[in-house]
Order: sequence, then C-alpha cells, then structure tokens
Amino acid sequence: MVAQIDKLYIETSYRKVITRLLSYIFFEGRPITTKGQWLNPLILQFFKLQKKLPQLKAVNKPVFIIGVGRSGTTILGNLLSMHHDVGFLNEPKALWHAIYPEEDLVGTYARGPAKYRLTSKDVSEKNIDDAHKLFGAYLAITGTHRVVDKYPELIFRVPFVKSLFPDAKFIFLVRNGWDTCQSIEGWWSKKERVSKKTERHDWWGVDNRKWNLLLEQIISTDQSLMHLITKRQELENPLDMAILEWILAMKEGINLMNTFPHSVYKLHYEDLITSPNTSLQSLLDFCELPPSTRLLNYASQKLCSSPPRNKINISPSIASHFQETMQALGYLP
Repeated sequence: MVAQIDKLYIETSYRKVITRLLSYIFFEGRPITTKGQWLNPLILQFFKLQKKLPQLKAVNKPVFIIGVGRSGTTILGNLLSMHHDVGFLNEPKALWHAIYPEEDLVGTYARGPAKYRLTSKDVSEKNIDDAHKLFGAYLAITGTHRVVDKYPELIFRVPFVKSLFPDAKFIFLVRNGWDTCQSIEGWWSKKERVSKKTERHDWWGVDNRKWNLLLEQIISTDQSLMHLITKRQELENPLDMAILEWILAMKEGINLMNTFPHSVYKLHYEDLITSPNTSLQSLLDFCELPPSTRLLNYASQKLCSSPPRNKINISPSIASHFQETMQALGYLP
C-alpha cells in the first residue's frame, strides 16, 4: 500500500490523496528495508535547495507522534491526515537527516556516528533555520497549515525538537506491551532484508546499528537497566530486543509527561480503538485543531479491534522491568 493510501482513503478525500503522495514522494525518503532508495539522493538534493531559499511558510504548533513503532502510530497519523488543516509526514527521516545528519539510527543515509538522544545542547541556529525552511516548504507545497510528523524515535529527542519549535506538541501513543512487542517481532521475521554487500537490513537497521546505539547510548545511562549490557548475548533475540526498546521508550514518555506536562499528551491505543470519537475530539483539542467531521467519519470506518496477543516467556532479567512498565501505564493493577 503506497503512502498508506487504500480504497477507503481515496473514497474519503481525493485532495488528501494528493497531499499524501506529495509527502511520500518529496519529503519522507525510503527506509533501508524498502525499495526505491534510488530516490533518496534526489530528495536530499531537493532539501539542499530549499535550505538556500527563503522560508516559504511559517511553521506553527507542529505535532509529533512519538512512542514505539507497531503501536498504532501510523494509523493515528493517517487518521489525523484527514483533517482539513493537516499535512501528515510518515517517518520523514530524510528530512530529519537534512536537518541534523547525525540523527540516522538505522543507517539509511549515513553510516558514521549517530546520536540516539538529542537535547537542546545539540541545536544550532542553522538547525533551527533549516528545520523551519524544510517544514515550511512542506506546508507550502502541500497547501496545508499544520504538520503532523510521526517519528517514534523522537521520544528521545523532545528537548531537541522543542528548541527547534518551542510551540511543538507531542502525542505519546501507548499500547499494551505484549501486543506492541510481538508485533515488532512479527514485522522483523517478515521484513528482514539482506543487501548485495551481505549486510543485514531489518528493524534494527544495518547490521544491528540501531540496537547497538540503544545499548551504548540509552541503556548504558539507565541506572536500573545498565547491568543488562553484560547480558546482551542472552537478550539478542527479536522478542527481548523489542521488549527492551518498548520499556525504554515508555519510561522516557512517562518522564516527558512530568517534564513537559503542557506539551505532551498520552493517548492509549486501546482507547482510540474502543472510543474513537471521544479520543480524537480530546486529541484535537490538545493539538488546537478545530473539529473535523470527515476525520471522525473516516476513523469510524477505518478503526477495528484485534484480539489481544497471548503472553509468552521473556528473559527473566527483564521480566520485572516489563511488568513495572506495564503497571506504570495502567495495564496491570
């Protein structure tokens, strides 16, 4: 399915189909596990040109969907894309690479040093200028007024993003850990790729680049989890790796809610599925977006529940951390 466009999306709004295609072709880039990467150098050249031009449109109150992949972030962005004012970018890592080249965790655009966590100290005036020009160009070209950018890993970069866009808003999307982590494991088993140079390309990037950075830069700074680095070999299976990523991202999100209570909004995926109208209306209020009948009608047809996944055995060394995180998010008594 190209650019998350299916039959229902086309039937709901032809105009939004055009907006999504413009987003997909000119701004998002192609991940390392997909085809069409020949387009990436052209996209980066396009960004290089935009950074030399005057800013085309002001960027006000951009919205960023953060959390962990496979937790409903794409469907939420897809729903919000139906709002008249919104242009939706689905993991525009090419754009972020053009703003800050050392942000590439996966290795699609660079294989050199990268930073998993970015703070306000990493921001320069050039980063700010580039970010506003590129996001401004996106708004101008798509004819939209507000950006919704789904990029889960930005959960470790909220202070950085707020230094670029002080009025930014963040949707912290939460989903039951069992469902999320087993979905990651399932994606990993189906989508693994091997390049011509015998590199492995999968959920964890080029030859586990993202996993190694997670260990070196995030787990190593967590007092309660840093001891796991010495046990990495017993944890390097798809499920336990996914669980560790989920635990760290969820802990980060909880801390962000305390640090930036007016900028971060927690939304449970399960609430979105069971009560879409209530959840989306509250979310639009937080984002300072007017009501949208089209969005709500689309959500009522698009969203569907799925049976919860069965619990399975995980490594004893992380089981207690998983349970604590589930409890902190309200999934366990």
